[in-house]
Amino acid sequence: MAKSITVDDLDIYYGDFLAVQGVSMTVKARSVTAFIGPSGCGKSTFLRSLNRMHEVIPGARVEGKVMVDGQSLYDSAVDPVAVRRQIGMVFQRPNPFPTMSIYDNVLAGNRLNSKKMEKSEADDIVERSLKGANLWNEVKDRLGKPGMGLSGGQQQRLCIARAIAVEPQVLLMDEPCSALDPISTSAIEDLIHELKSEYTIVIVTHNMQQAARVSDETGFFNLKAAGQPGHLVEFNSTQKMFANPDNEATEAYISGRFG
Repeated sequence: MAKSITVDDLDIYYGDFLAVQGVSMTVKARSVTAFIGPSGCGKSTFLRSLNRMHEVIPGARVEGKVMVDGQSLYDSAVDPVAVRRQIGMVFQRPNPFPTMSIYDNVLAGNRLNSKKMEKSEADDIVERSLKGANLWNEVKDRLGKPGMGLSGGQQQRLCIARAIAVEPQVLLMDEPCSALDPISTSAIEDLIHELKSEYTIVIVTHNMQQAARVSDETGFFNLKAAGQPGHLVEFNSTQKMFANPDNEATEAYISGRFG
């Protein structure tokens, strides 16, 4: 299931504006990769380029390559919707569908894919996904209740359950804990550790301690100056990045001297 991602000299544009320049890295399968860096440095833009989500903004385009197990995501024959089935996204704020029950929220992606299911199959997907998101025991007796009735941390885990219900190969998370309290954050971090045995996970976080806790490898993004494109300064194992980074700018950011 889980796939590796290889990025080669990727530039990301919005119209004529170069937002991110010259990013190259390999994201290993069945691992957690974290992106850190100051606000506006392009880390979320780069994350969204990994499943072509940035293309919802008019004028967005890329130059360079993004390969998932040798298959180019940006080949002209590749359907962006098919890419997003393989590479799921969990956003900064929990976004369950407000008019749907917990049960229907989990199945939303499967139904969008025009997949006709028997009730027993749907029940199995809901139970498997909610168990995978460590939410089943908390909601199994109220699956017909609105997803919006859950706490913030539960809503985010519901969104993770919805993402994994379609069995993606990669899971992208854009600051998934920034709107959550410390207890809910800890639950999501524990879940990330468990999910990496089946999925390739890429996470953007402003919380460097979180990157140190959950990730195997870390990429540090920065800007050379205001108005300049974001770029990847350093990509290394998380242990090395936080103990003995190769780049002085990385050390300055991690130690709090800027950012």
